[in-house]
Amino acid sequence: MKVSVLNLVPLRHGESFKDAMDAMVRLAKRVEDLGYTRYWIAEHHNMRSIASSATQLLIQHTLANTKKIRVGSGGVMLPNHSPYLIAEQYGTLETLYPNRVDLGLGRAPGTDVPTAMALRRTKDLKTDFERDLAELSGYFKGSNYVQAYPAHGMYLPFYILGSSTDSAYLAAKLGLPYSFAAHFAPTMMENAIAIYNRYFQPSAILDKPYVILGVNAILADTDEEAKRLSTTMIQSFLNIVTSNQKGLMPPLQSEEAVWREFIATNKVPHFGPIAFEIDDLISHEKEIVEKMTKVSFIGSKETVVKQIKDLQKRVKFEELIVNSYIYDEEAQYHSYKLLAEVIEENFKE
Repeated sequence: MKVSVLNLVPLRHGESFKDAMDAMVRLAKRVEDLGYTRYWIAEHHNMRSIASSATQLLIQHTLANTKKIRVGSGGVMLPNHSPYLIAEQYGTLETLYPNRVDLGLGRAPGTDVPTAMALRRTKDLKTDFERDLAELSGYFKGSNYVQAYPAHGMYLPFYILGSSTDSAYLAAKLGLPYSFAAHFAPTMMENAIAIYNRYFQPSAILDKPYVILGVNAILADTDEEAKRLSTTMIQSFLNIVTSNQKGLMPPLQSEEAVWREFIATNKVPHFGPIAFEIDDLISHEKEIVEKMTKVSFIGSKETVVKQIKDLQKRVKFEELIVNSYIYDEEAQYHSYKLLAEVIEENFKE
């Protein structure tokens, strides 16, 4: 089994965008030394707590500061961009850093509706992802009327990203690798991967299905420490649910402490001395966060081995791509080191 890294380039609380970008490079160097296969950078817009808006620029910066790890987009939200410009940009990256660039492609806007309208310069947000993908492919093949240089005649691996069944059908039809975003949208994971495997059509790229599964992973020397570190992730997803863009927050002592703090700052009753249970006040938010983080490996090496094996019983995948919301950089590096050891010792190909 291969293992890779997904980085949204989040700002830690109190950091600048430059701080987050510097941390992105430091992490890339560390995981490269640990033998991770690829390092993907996401695309998000209009978010002051995430620095991954100009994805291709961050990819180039990461490539320039690493030596061998594959670096790519996790992914380019293709409806936001001209396929012609994407061909030119990623053809340029592949020219500068041959055999190290991945092009992950998604259909979602990666932002809210007003921002999507600003990106696309139109109020009509209807898109044809398959058509755009075919156009993009044509620029690399050199089969379109207009040519895109230096992409013309160049092979660059495409990956279809998705969090629903629509992208699964398309990836299967085109015979392309499929990356499912279970790290934040696991609801359709089993169904989408089953569809991809069932309808996969061999292509010049792949002769059999290849699934890259996005997961969250927080490892530490003990289960207790991993659970403590994971409170940063819980706070991050809670902030997403409540549209509170704070960046990565320091860990709290327990998950219960996260919800107590949330109640104290957001849901304090103002109508008399009535005792409320935590679950009565936060049931909706808690349910959403639990659903979003359902596919997470949290614990010691021994615990995470069991969690990965349990996941393998549910879905078939060839590679993990890991998102890790850990506040302390050294603890984050250690988590990735432990995960690399888990894969090497228990899931080596």
